[in-house]
Order: sequence, then structure tokens, then C-alpha cells
Amino acid sequence: MAYSLQLYIVCAFTAIGGFCFGYDSGVVSGVLTMPPFIAAMTGGGTFLKAIQTSVITGLLLAGCFVGSLFAGPLCERLSRKVTIIIASAVFCIGAAVQTASNSYDMMIAGRFVAGLGVGSLSMAVPLYLSELAPKEIRGRLISLQQLMITIGLMVAFWVGAGTQYIESSAAYRIPLGIQIAPAFVLGIGAFFLPYSPRWLVNRGRNDEALAVLARLHSNGDKTAPHVVTEYEEIVAQVEQERAVSVSSYLELLKGTVRRRLILGVLIQIFQQFTGINSIMYYAPTIFQQAGVSGRSASLIASGVNGVLNVLATIPAILFLDRLGRRVVLISGACLMGTAMLLCGIVMGATGRVFENPETGQMEVDMSGNIHASYFCIVMVYFFVAGFAYSWGPVGWVYPAEIYPLSMRAKGTSITTAANWLMNFIISLFVPVMLTSITWGTYIFFGCCCAVMSVVVWLFYPETKGRSLEEMDSVFSGRVLAFKDAREASRRTKEQSAEKDSIDEKEQV
Repeated sequence: MAYSLQLYIVCAFTAIGGFCFGYDSGVVSGVLTMPPFIAAMTGGGTFLKAIQTSVITGLLLAGCFVGSLFAGPLCERLSRKVTIIIASAVFCIGAAVQTASNSYDMMIAGRFVAGLGVGSLSMAVPLYLSELAPKEIRGRLISLQQLMITIGLMVAFWVGAGTQYIESSAAYRIPLGIQIAPAFVLGIGAFFLPYSPRWLVNRGRNDEALAVLARLHSNGDKTAPHVVTEYEEIVAQVEQERAVSVSSYLELLKGTVRRRLILGVLIQIFQQFTGINSIMYYAPTIFQQAGVSGRSASLIASGVNGVLNVLATIPAILFLDRLGRRVVLISGACLMGTAMLLCGIVMGATGRVFENPETGQMEVDMSGNIHASYFCIVMVYFFVAGFAYSWGPVGWVYPAEIYPLSMRAKGTSITTAANWLMNFIISLFVPVMLTSITWGTYIFFGCCCAVMSVVVWLFYPETKGRSLEEMDSVFSGRVLAFKDAREASRRTKEQSAEKDSIDEKEQV
């Protein structure tokens, strides 16, 4: 089935919200190592303490947590579209404060305000994309957010590498200021985006909803069968939900919605316990631990990491709706876990752990074994590739598609907030882990990935190819989802064998 070019353009443009998050997260890892930035933040000092590094990275995430919670009610009352506009404006303000900052207090204030915008965007964008997308390519279109996050990270790494030799405050003000541009473009351009058809139906604006569906799914043909079917499903669900008056947050704790909330929160928590954002935030430090000497070489290694992150996300966009969510999540967790465990084991076996006399913190020296150093870097690359095609995109896709319409904004808000809360907690203790148990940090995240693969296999039902209105039936099955998956596979094989038998009889 062919979909309109306008559908892809609208979804790709909306995904700029992901670019804002990715860039702001990536740019700080390079900025934290710049001497002019360190001097400005410490009043002339030569290094940042671990707690200062943690707060600078963590305050963005705290803001994201608050922003994602506020975005839920805004999406319901003002629409998904208007929430994106407001979030973009808030992010611009936070980015401007960061750019102008000349003290530690001003920087962390800017980080928090920017976090409010990023948190709101991270909740509203996948919700908006899920409600625009046809079920056959919903995974692909929501994955555009993750692709834009990785592009933002990549651009941030290379911008940091390009400005690191500037000796004035422009070294960090330029990379921090660049992020204002995409947020401004998104905020202005969002005025021209269509409203979510499901939000329109919920507001009684059915004719507008049908027009949006037709324009995006069938080049304006309101009589196309798939458009009419989807429109009727949306209207039927809205009428059913109005009949039973489901709108309170307490409804998230009832029936199958409670199961969906638990699975949605867990997948977001698990996404952070892969360790990916810690790898991206502290990439220069990690590559220095692995033996890449010099700040320039470390930033370049991180830049290559960013390029790999983008390229490895593309297969998810192409094949997620064919392979399904379960296969992608389980395979990604296995690859990431293996890479982290091998990295930690080799670093522990070949590296020399010592206390830095200047900072009083533990560090790993692998300069004496160049082959082991490169092996650890390659394992980090495998880890990033494993995340990029699996838990990166699916971590946003799955929670955005599992809730009923009346609870979708609230449910997505809660699950996104869980993501940022775990991200915040991990950003606080990972720097401490890297400077205390050093290589044990990678062992920890490797074990987390192993646990995640088992949990997905046991409990997560498959959602590919199912409309948003069909999720009630998907989650009304058994709690042990692998049994339903096994039966579905058996039925598919039986149907295939029956079809082959019929074909053989017809040929005879």
C-alpha cells in the first residue's frame, strides 16, 4: 500500500523534537571537557568535580521528568500539536540561558529549563506520530524520533570537535547556541502541522479528523477503504470510552490498562539500564579510560560513535514493522549485554586501576596494551549499534502504541517520565561508578541487558501490524506473552501448510 509523501514529511518534521534532545544530550559531553567551560563553571579551576558533572547532566533530566508529566494534560486539553509548539519555545529559552551562562548556577538553571522542553517533546512527539501513522508502518514512523535523536548526538559530537581549540568562551557558547535553531524551526513549523485525527474525534471534530486521515493516508481520498475503516474504528472506540467515562489517572491501574502501564514503564526503565545515555554523555571519559590519549582523539572517537549510532538506527526504520518488537528487543539486549560484559572483562584483566593524585578519583590506564584498548572501543561500538537498532527506537514505539485513546496521553506521560527519572538517577551514579569501580560499570550494564532479554521474552506481547484500536485484544491475552507468541507462530505454520496443501491439490 502506497502512502502519501505528505505523511512522511509531516512525521519527519515533527521528529525534529528528537534532534533537540539528542543534540542537547550530546553537546554536553564535549563541553564538559573544554578548559574555557571548566574555568567559567569553577571560577578559574582546572577540573570539574564528579558531583558538578553529575548535576550539569542530571538537571536536564530532572527537567525532562517534570516536563513529560506536564505534557500529558497539555496534550489532552490543548492538543498534541500545540503542546509541541509550547515545548519548542520553552526549549529555546533554556538553550539561550545555557549559551549565555558564565557561572555554574546559570548553567544548571538553563539545563533545567531546557529539560522542561525536551521532556514535553519526548512525550508529545511519539504520541503524535503514533496517532498519525497507519498500523502497517507505525513502527517506522515513530522510529524517526530515535533517528533524529542519533543525528542530534552525532552533530553535537562533531560541533564540539570543531570548536575545542577555541581558547575563549566561544568554544562552548557556539555548540550550546546552535541548538536554538532546530527548536525554533520546529516551533514555527508546527503551526502548519495537522491536528491528530484521534484527538479531533475525541473533541467531536469528526469531519476534520476524516480529512486529516484522507490527506495523510490516501492523498485526499476520503472514500478509500482503509481510511474509512480506520476512521470508523477511531469513532467506535471514542464512543465506547465515552459510554464508560474513562478519563481519570486511576483508570491506569485497572484492568488490562494496568498491565500496559507496567510494561510501558518497564521498557522505558530498561532503556536507561542498558547504559546507553551514560555511554553517550561520558563518551570522552570512557574512551580515555580505554586508552585513547588526548582530548582531540577522544572527541573524534566519540564522533565516530555518533555516526555509527545514526547508521545502525536505519535498519529499525526499514525492518521493525516486519520483524516485530519482540525479536528486535531480545536480539538487541543480547548483543548489548555481550559487548558490555566483554568490554568490562578485558578492561579489568588488562588495565591498571590507580588513584589520580590530582582528583583523588580512581582511573583505568590501558595505555600499556593497545590491542586491549582497541578491543574495548570496538565493544562500545557494538554496544551502540545494538542499542540503535533495538532499544533506541522500540523504547519509544512500544509505550506510544499500547494505550486506549482516552488514556494514551496520560499513559505515555507516565512512561516517559519513568524514562527520564531513571535517566536522571543513572546520570548521578554512573560518574561515581566510573571513578570507583571503573570497569565494573560495564559488567553491571551487561548483566542488566541479560535480565532485560528474559523479561521481554516472558512478558511482552507483539504489537506489530495491529491498529491502536486493536490493542485491547492484544493485551487481553495471557500475562506470559511467550505462550501467546508460540501459539501464534504455530497457527501461522499450520495456515501456511494448509495453504500449500490446497495449492498442491489445485495443481493436481
